[in-house]
Amino acid sequence: MFSTTNKTKLGLVVSALVLLGSSWISMQSSEVAKSAPDNPRLDKLKLLPGFKAEHLYSPSDSKQGSWVAMAFDDKGRMITSDQYGFLYRLEMPPIGSGGSPKVEKLRIGAVQPGDTSSKVGMGYAQGLLYAFNSLYVMVNNRENKNFEKSSGLYRLQDTDGDDQFDKVTLLKALKGEGEHGPHSIVLSPDKQSLYVICGNHTDVPKLDAYRLPPNWQDDNLFPKITDPRGHAADRNAPGGWIANIDPEGKRWELVSAGFRNAFDIAFNEVGDMFTYDSDMEWDFGLPWYRPTRICHATSASEFGWRTGDGKWLPANPDNLPPVLNIGQGSPTNLLYGQNARFPQRYRQSLYAFDWSFGIIYSIHLKPKGASYEAEREEFVSGSPLPLTDGAIGPDGALYFLTGGRRLESDLYRVYYNGSESTEAVAKAPTPTKERQLRAQLEQYHGEPNPAALAAAWPNLNHPDRFVRYAARLAVEHQPVSQWQDKALTETDPQRATQGIIALARHGDAAMKSKLLNALLKINMSSLSEAQQFDLVRAFELVFTRMGMPDPADKEKVIAYLNPRYPAKTALMNRGLSRVLIYLEAPGVVSKTLALMDLKDEPGSRDLGLETATASSDLILRNPQYGLDIAKMLEKVPPLQQTFYAVMLSRQESGWTPELRNKYFTWFANAFKYQGGRSYIGFIDKARKLALAHVPKEQLARYDKLSGGDLLTKSGNDLALDYTPKGPGRPWKLENAVAVVDSGARARDFDRGKKIYSAVLCSRCHTMRGEGGDIGPDLTQLGTRFSNKDMLEAIIHPDKAVSDQYASTIFTLKNGQSVLGRLVGEDKVNYSISQNPFAPDQLRKISKKDVVSKKYSTVSIMLPGLINSLNPDELRDLMAYLKSGGNQSHEVYKAPDGGSKGR
Repeated sequence: MFSTTNKTKLGLVVSALVLLGSSWISMQSSEVAKSAPDNPRLDKLKLLPGFKAEHLYSPSDSKQGSWVAMAFDDKGRMITSDQYGFLYRLEMPPIGSGGSPKVEKLRIGAVQPGDTSSKVGMGYAQGLLYAFNSLYVMVNNRENKNFEKSSGLYRLQDTDGDDQFDKVTLLKALKGEGEHGPHSIVLSPDKQSLYVICGNHTDVPKLDAYRLPPNWQDDNLFPKITDPRGHAADRNAPGGWIANIDPEGKRWELVSAGFRNAFDIAFNEVGDMFTYDSDMEWDFGLPWYRPTRICHATSASEFGWRTGDGKWLPANPDNLPPVLNIGQGSPTNLLYGQNARFPQRYRQSLYAFDWSFGIIYSIHLKPKGASYEAEREEFVSGSPLPLTDGAIGPDGALYFLTGGRRLESDLYRVYYNGSESTEAVAKAPTPTKERQLRAQLEQYHGEPNPAALAAAWPNLNHPDRFVRYAARLAVEHQPVSQWQDKALTETDPQRATQGIIALARHGDAAMKSKLLNALLKINMSSLSEAQQFDLVRAFELVFTRMGMPDPADKEKVIAYLNPRYPAKTALMNRGLSRVLIYLEAPGVVSKTLALMDLKDEPGSRDLGLETATASSDLILRNPQYGLDIAKMLEKVPPLQQTFYAVMLSRQESGWTPELRNKYFTWFANAFKYQGGRSYIGFIDKARKLALAHVPKEQLARYDKLSGGDLLTKSGNDLALDYTPKGPGRPWKLENAVAVVDSGARARDFDRGKKIYSAVLCSRCHTMRGEGGDIGPDLTQLGTRFSNKDMLEAIIHPDKAVSDQYASTIFTLKNGQSVLGRLVGEDKVNYSISQNPFAPDQLRKISKKDVVSKKYSTVSIMLPGLINSLNPDELRDLMAYLKSGGNQSHEVYKAPDGGSKGR
C-alpha cells in the first residue's frame, strides 16, 4: 500500500485479459468456472490450525471510506480512521456471536488555540493511540474545507463529558505528507511516554534531545545516483525516524533513524523496540536493493537508508543490521502478541503486516547476545488482502483492517479456539548479559556524563556488535577533547577502528592525517574479515567527512590497501574497490574488471542487500507487484558485477582501449537483464557518468558500444515500438463499452498491434501462430464474445475464473502456503509454475507436506489495469483483439471501402 508511488503495470493488461477471456470460453463450453463462495471475504483467508476468523464490517459498503488506522479506547471501543476522511468509533460484538459492530462517526472540536471553525470529523490519520485519557492522532496530509493542510501530531480530549472530543491540540506540526509521511504513535513500555515514527518524506524537526547525534550525512565516497524516475530524489539523511515524547508533546527526543518507510513500532515484553521497514521494488536487480526487514531499533540506532544508490551495507559498522530480512512487500502494521489470548508461542511473537501480498507474518524472536535472531511464519494470508492496521483487542483477539488507496475496506477478527492453553506465562524471559550491558551503555546516549568513557571505551572491542555500537555512541556523546587522544593512541585494533570512526564523524578535519596514520598502524592481517571491513569503512569515513588525503598520505593508504585487492570475499571487495577507486590506485581498473568476470563471487549472497530473494511464491498473490519479481526472475541481473560497474563509472585514469572496450560492452549486455522499474535508468545513469571520462573524439563510439542506441531519450526504459500515450481514466464497464461501441471510423491495425506487443501479452498467448503457449490462443476470441463480454472480463476479472487457468493454493504442514498453477503431478510431488514469464521453471512440492489444496478465486489480473489507455488506444487494442490479428478484418474497413493501418 504505502511503499512507493503508483505501481500500475500496464504489461498485465492484455495478458490478464486473455486469461479472463479464457474463462468466458470455458463457461460457454460447459467447463464450469468455480462459483463464488458463500462468504468470499472469509473463504480467501488462510489461517493456522486452531485459529478462526470473523468478518465484522465493511466500511466501503457504508460509504465510510477506506480505513487505515485503528486503536482501542479505555472502554474497549475501537476508533478507526479513513485514509482520506473521518474518524469512527465502533462497539464490538462478542466473539462468535455473529453480530455486527455499532458504528458512529465522531464529532471533533476546533484545533486549539485560536481556531473557531465548526466541529468536523478529523481523519487523514495514519496513526491512532488512546492514552492519558486522550486520543492521539497522527494526521498525514490533512485537507478539508475547515482547515488548512497540516500534517502533525494532535491530541484530542473530552473536556465536557459528552463522550466526544471537543478539545483538539496540535502538539507538533510536521513537514511531510502522503504515504511516506508521519505514521504511528505507540505507548512506551512503562506507559509514561509516547513513541512516534515517520517515513523518509518527513523532515526531522528541531528536537529537544538526540540519542542519535544530528550530524548525519550521506557518508558515501561518490555523489549519489538518484532514482531516474525521481522517487525520493530530494530526500536526504537520515530518512525515516523514531522519536520519544512526553504526553503533552513538550519534549521530543530522537531515538532512531535511517529507515525508508517503516509504518509502525512494537515493543516486546522486555521493552525492546522493533519496526518493519519497507523496500523499494523499483530497485529490484540492483546491488543496493534492500528487502523489507524487521529491525531492532535500539537507542541511537541508525539503519543506513540513503536515497538512490547510496544505501549502506548492513555490514557497515556505523549502522546496525536487521534482525530478519523478509523480502518483497509493503509493510504497514507491526504489533506484539503479549496481550493476545493465543498459545504462548504466538504471545511471544511480532505480527508484521504486508499490504501488497496480503500476509500477516508471525515473527518468532529468540534472544541472541544484545539483540535477537528470528524466524517467520505465515499467520494469516489471503489474496487480495491489502492489510493496513491491526491491534490486540480487550478480548484478546487480533483485529485487522484492509483497504488503503481507496480500495474496498474490511474489518476482521482472528481468535484462538484450539486445544492449547492461552494462559499467560507469568515470568518474562531473563535478559541476556549482553542485553543488560547494552542497556547500561545506552544510559550515556544523551548529555555528557563523566562516567561514560570509563564504561564505554573498553567495550569498543566487545564481540557483540550491538554492544560495540552502543559503546561508540556513548563515546560520541562526550566532548571530543576528552577522547580524541585515546582514539589516536589506542593499541587494540578493534577499539582503535571504532574510535577513529567516531572521530571521523565528530572530529576536526585538520586532524585527518593523524586519523589516517592511526589506522595505518593497525596490523590488518591479524583481523577477522568483519574487523577488516570495519577498518576499510573507517578509511572511507575519514575521506567522506574530511576529504581527499594529501599526496603523501594518499600513497601510504594505497600501499596499505592495494595489495589486499582483490580479496577473497565479495564483502571485502566492495569495501576495497570503493576506497581504491576513489584514490585512483594503480591497477584498480583491471582488477575490478577481472572481478566482473566472476559469475558468483564468494560471499556475494551474504551481503544482506541482495536478498533479492525475489520469491516466486509472491508473484501470483498480487500480479500488480509480482510482475516486477517475475520479470527479474526470468533474467536476474548480476548484482556484484553491477556494483563494480557503478563504482568504475567514477574512475578517470588507468584505462586502456582494451579495458574500455570490455567495460562499455558490459553495459550493452546489462540492458538485456530485467529488474525493477528503475533498473534500466540506474544503469544508464552510471553509463553516462563513465562516458564523461572518455576522450571526446571517442565518445560516439563508446556510446554506441555501451548500448546507447537501444535507449529512449529519457534513458529510463529500453525503447519499445509503442508507449501508451494516455491520458488514462478510471474506466467503468458502461463507459468503456460506450467508447468502444462508438468507434465509427476504422481502427488502426498497426497501432493496435504495437499496443498488444508493448503490453507483453504475446509472452503468454498465441495469436495467429505466434507468441507464448501458457495461455489460450486468442485468434478466435472476437468470434465468440462481444465487446461487453471482453471488457467485463477486464474490468471485473474475478467474476469468473476458469479452473483451467486458475492458480491453486497449497497449504503446507508447516503453516506456509504456496500459490501456483498446477501443471503436473506424480506419486510424490506436485509440479507448479509460478512465473508467467518463465513458465518452464517448475517448482516441486512434496505431497506429504501438503495439508490441503484449493483453487484461488482471484484472477491474476487486477481490476482497472486499462486505466492507462485513452479512448482511441482502448478502441485500437480492442479492435486488434477482436480481429484476432487479421488486418483484413471488418473492424479495419473504412466507410469508403478502403482500409486503415495497412
